[in-house]
Amino acid sequence: QVQLVESGGGLVQAGGSLRLSCAASERTFSDYVMGWFRQTPGKEREFVAAITGSGRDTNYGDSVKGRFTISRANAKNTVNLQMNSLRPEDTAVYYCAARTGPAATPIRNVYNYWGQGIQVTVSS
Repeated sequence: QVQLVESGGGLVQAGGSLRLSCAASERTFSDYVMGWFRQTPGKEREFVAAITGSGRDTNYGDSVKGRFTISRANAKNTVNLQMNSLRPEDTAVYYCAARTGPAATPIRNVYNYWGQGIQVTVSS
């Protein structure tokens, strides 16, 4: 069982930046594709970004391309999401997720493990 804990959320003004981090309990962290998703009330959980176990390949949702960057530090069992040029529509609960398998897929249902989520609020 992989335990995931997010940190770094909060309130920021539009145009600002935040960096989310996710710490994983799994010792074989590099075996897992890591992803970030987000959700607002009444909407489905949306893909944000994913990164393969080696960190070589990344994938981004269309709404965040060019603004968000996903990275990982396997020696520290962490994955990060650098969020720049934030917009009010980025306001959501952000979830860290992990899956076994090779691809940095945007498909929510193939992720096996999830964090509890962290709130990000962008004010206009």
